Amino acid sequence: MTVTETTTGPIHVTKRGRVLEVRIERGKANAIDAATSRIMGDIFAGFRDDPELRVAILTGTGEKFFCPGWDLKAAAEGEAPDSDYGVGGFGGLQELPGLNKPVICAVNGLAFGGGFEIMISCDIIIAAEHATFALPEINSGTVADAASIKLPRRIPYAVAMEMLFTGRRIDSKEAKHWGLINEIVPADKLMERAREVADQLADGPPLVFAAIKEVTRETAHLPVQQAFDMVTKRKLKTVDVLYSSEDQLEGARAFAEKRKPQWKGK
Repeated sequence: MTVTETTTGPIHVTKRGRVLEVRIERGKANAIDAATSRIMGDIFAGFRDDPELRVAILTGTGEKFFCPGWDLKAAAEGEAPDSDYGVGGFGGLQELPGLNKPVICAVNGLAFGGGFEIMISCDIIIAAEHATFALPEINSGTVADAASIKLPRRIPYAVAMEMLFTGRRIDSKEAKHWGLINEIVPADKLMERAREVADQLADGPPLVFAAIKEVTRETAHLPVQQAFDMVTKRKLKTVDVLYSSEDQLEGARAFAEKRKPQWKGK
């Protein structure tokens, strides 16, 4: 397996075979300013567009902070809350169009504010036992915009609104109870577990994963029958590509022949 490492500003990137690992390494707390966000957006856009990469892992450096969100020191110096955060919006993920590959978040510590919002923009969330979560934007005079949109769709409405209105901190056990995260692991096993999941997904059918992500994203606001029509009538590009692909035939043949499929992504 080929492994390469690069660093752009405060973001460290490791390519490990078909898996991309993105690690925030900014100061003591991994807070994100507009410049860092733009770097992250470019990195995740490159991941999206690279046919050799199948899965990404996002994490932070150290064990205390995953990311507390927007850099309030930059804000105090005049950086506006609606600054240019780059192609993917804040943190590079939240608004990145066409990101149809799995992204795993390995939460190594505190995930607050914009860090929390980046986390819930990922598909699978694995947290260290000591990780904590909160939306304290009310205390800094701003709105947790992405969380206000996404969180009530992810966990019970009353719980989401309590977090948004009060800024209350929850631990990893409560986060898992509400279905906010997938797994809790010891801190020293976090990246090992994230890589296990990433390798499993990297060995899976990329065209199917792409279709799952686009179907989920593009039908969330639709009535059920309309959503079915989007899929069965091939109105979504990823579904149309999948249903006409070699991989679709390979999946059926492998099942009939009782062997492991050989996915080509085409």
